Amino acid sequence: MSGHRFEPTILREYDIRGIVGKTLSGADAQALGQAFGSYVIEQSGKAAPRIAVGYDGRLSSPDLEAALVDGIMSTGAQVTRVGLGPTPMLYYATASEGLEAGIMITGSHNPPDYNGFKMMLLGGPVYGAMIQEIGKIAAEGRFKKGVGSSISVDLMDRYVSRMIEGFRGGPLTVVWDAGNGAAGDAMIRMTRRLPGRHILLNEVIDGTFPAHHPDPTEEKNLVQLKAAVAEHQADLGIAFDGDGDRIGLIDGQGRVLWGDQILALLARPVLADLPGATIIADVKASQVLFDEIARLGGTPLMGATGHSLIKKQMKQTGAPLAGEMSGHIFFADRYYGFDDALYAAVRVLETVSWAGKSLAALRDELPTRQNTPELRFPCADTRKFAVVTEVKERLAAAGANVSTVDGVRVTTPDGWWLLRASNTQDVLVARCEAADEAGLDRLKAALLDALAPSGVTPPQF
Repeated sequence: MSGHRFEPTILREYDIRGIVGKTLSGADAQALGQAFGSYVIEQSGKAAPRIAVGYDGRLSSPDLEAALVDGIMSTGAQVTRVGLGPTPMLYYATASEGLEAGIMITGSHNPPDYNGFKMMLLGGPVYGAMIQEIGKIAAEGRFKKGVGSSISVDLMDRYVSRMIEGFRGGPLTVVWDAGNGAAGDAMIRMTRRLPGRHILLNEVIDGTFPAHHPDPTEEKNLVQLKAAVAEHQADLGIAFDGDGDRIGLIDGQGRVLWGDQILALLARPVLADLPGATIIADVKASQVLFDEIARLGGTPLMGATGHSLIKKQMKQTGAPLAGEMSGHIFFADRYYGFDDALYAAVRVLETVSWAGKSLAALRDELPTRQNTPELRFPCADTRKFAVVTEVKERLAAAGANVSTVDGVRVTTPDGWWLLRASNTQDVLVARCEAADEAGLDRLKAALLDALAPSGVTPPQF
């Protein structure tokens, strides 16, 4: 049986992603459909499993979707095509329809010429060794054969209704920026049904992203949103990434709230309802967040970075809420446990109303720390994990206070510094946080000292 080999670089830790016309093609999409459908049949034990397929607003997405569906149907699987929309709508489809699996065609927050596939199976994410196995099935041509079927289902209104079900917030003035990404249509429909005044930016889905790059974790992409918040004297501004699973947030004073700050505020009403509950954040989050969760009576848990890993840990611990610095927010409280930036936005509005204070006032209540941004610096794929291991061994020999949940996070009297290997790029990631600038300088120096013996070009602070 003839197989198909993917360009190795597109088989990543959490998804399959490449550059259309260079490392990713329609033939890849069809082969992925064959391999994924076959994998789902094997894992589910069903000869004709039901698989949801959705796609984002990139120009290449419709053609990739058609090829993918052809491949899936050739295995005998039944395809539920949910059409154009945000990635969380695809997750919603699998959960609400009780489907065995789902696959989303999306380039997420990458440039317009990128595209890829995010997958889920039996209620959980497909990642790591599972993605490698799907690649192996394709390479070996171990495809199931059958006559599948497809139906098209419009879930958009049901998805929006589910997000605002039981909304507990009051009227606010909010500026929304979809960044011309796949969240645009859902954002339009949702804001029509929320109380208050809503100003929409870049709500028309356009895969060329003419306004700005759709990544709300980079402050340069929030300039338009900040200006609109000021112009309309809005209470806050909300931005989404290209496929609607990551959120950006601006307060009424135009200040960015980063992922850990958003999570700290969202934890307040959750822990008021669920005292003692576990709240999970990744290792890049501020110590302020973990201290705040403990102060509120919750159980803080530091987890590894990666949305697939966070989802798995939520299921294991029963945590009602989790988040990452990258803007992925996961609600199992009153929701499904997947990362949905539109639903997170709804909960932000509820939190502001619940607190009876402005978002700016809530932000000011959080302790301040001096920290670096997330520093990403080159390191070969063949070396990055080895470098972290070398640093870990030297720190252990020196008796340092180290957490090894994901890389190394070193705590000192000044604060903490982090070094980890990216699972998706040939880079190392570092971050430092201290109570003051002098302490931050000492942490930076300690990080550089720890790296030096491994011969790595250090990050530029």
